[in-house]
Amino acid sequence: MAQDWSPSDYQQHASFVPALGASILSQLAPQAGERVLDLGCGDGVLTQQIAASGAAVVGVDASPDMVAAARARGVDARLIDVRALPFVCEFDAVFSNAALHWVPDADAVLAGVARALRPGGRFVAEFGGHTNVAAIAVAIRAVFARHGIAFASPWYYPTPDEYGAHLVAHGFVVRDIRLFPRPTPLPTGMDAWLRTFRVSQFSGLPADLAADVEREIVDLLRPSLCDSAGRWTADYVRLQVTAERPQ
Repeated sequence: MAQDWSPSDYQQHASFVPALGASILSQLAPQAGERVLDLGCGDGVLTQQIAASGAAVVGVDASPDMVAAARARGVDARLIDVRALPFVCEFDAVFSNAALHWVPDADAVLAGVARALRPGGRFVAEFGGHTNVAAIAVAIRAVFARHGIAFASPWYYPTPDEYGAHLVAHGFVVRDIRLFPRPTPLPTGMDAWLRTFRVSQFSGLPADLAADVEREIVDLLRPSLCDSAGRWTADYVRLQVTAERPQ
């Protein structure tokens, strides 16, 4: 996940991410004494909630700043790429919220998850699925093309059939997999969302061009995603997965 993350920006503009993770956390249903691995733990907000159940939790993330923020919360957070998990038969459950759509190599992730789980262990995850932020992605592509900038999407938004096939290929039994819309209010607006989640191509643009591109994307999206009171809603679509490693 070659994305630069600022814990302070994330907390200010994306606090809805862990808040909306409550539904998938309830499906994890962590138990006291279990060992749980949290993939893409970010600043550790949900990891803390898992630990409050009495489970022993390890969080991993590819962002040094996010790992530092999670450790500051008391989380056992480790700087690890989720495509290269080093764990072998250590965990009763692997959990992930709003992270795996940043990792196009699903096979590398699932191979590591399968290794990390004990026989009978479960994998519970939620992330962006097919058509997630479709309007936002089209606007980014259109504005980039207008400025002659190549756009290479950093996101992986699979269908249930596609991701289910990956799970089966890695030996999982799929208990539930579903795609559903989740229109998501953006309390600090679309410009803040773009600055928090924007694709890596922005980083290489001159500051004045980046500002113009951002403004044009916001203007293009305004008729579709901003209401008459100025409130923005992102067109989120989520994929929820529950699977098990066989005994």
